[in-house]
Amino acid sequence: MELIKNLQWRYATKKFDTTKKVSANDLEKLKEAIQLSVSSYGLQLYKVLIIEDPELRKQLKPVSWDQSQITDASHLFVFCHYTDATPEAIDEFIIQTAETRNLDVKRLSGYGDFIKSKLAEKSTEDKTGWLKSQTYLALGNLLNACAELKIDACPMEGFEVDSYNEILNLEAEGLSASVIAPIGYRHPEDHTIGMPKVRKSLEKLFSEV
Repeated sequence: MELIKNLQWRYATKKFDTTKKVSANDLEKLKEAIQLSVSSYGLQLYKVLIIEDPELRKQLKPVSWDQSQITDASHLFVFCHYTDATPEAIDEFIIQTAETRNLDVKRLSGYGDFIKSKLAEKSTEDKTGWLKSQTYLALGNLLNACAELKIDACPMEGFEVDSYNEILNLEAEGLSASVIAPIGYRHPEDHTIGMPKVRKSLEKLFSEV
């Protein structure tokens, strides 16, 4: 199983080679992998920024705990969730579903109403947590795709959300940064290369009932 080999190869890269860039072709593959991610109800209520601009990343580095990956990696992926699951967003999804599957949109109206009713039951805090969690599903696809392409990545929560939102003007789009992932190629002097993975044993991690 190549996936297992790829997951054994990958690690959270701490030092990137600034001379190496991810190709446009590989970026398109990563974008498609994210596009195919699962999400609750299929809504995909998030947006992903792919930042290459070095000047912009210099602005983001101080509000990312001054971590070198922000500026040294080839690209920086910023996963952003929408701050609300609006009825309009759900209607848009229902219309897209009908068009994609060649269905009468009226046949799906009940499903749309069901989604709206379930989300209306959530508190504001719970809804925010739900929206944010969707981006982590997409992040997982990015990490797996990177591993297959032998592109290094480092998922990171160590950044100031409010500062990212301000610098990237996310609030104007109804978005908030959730999690980030610099991608590129490991530097041979990264001190974490080759460190054994620390994971719970299968016996401790799983119970079969």
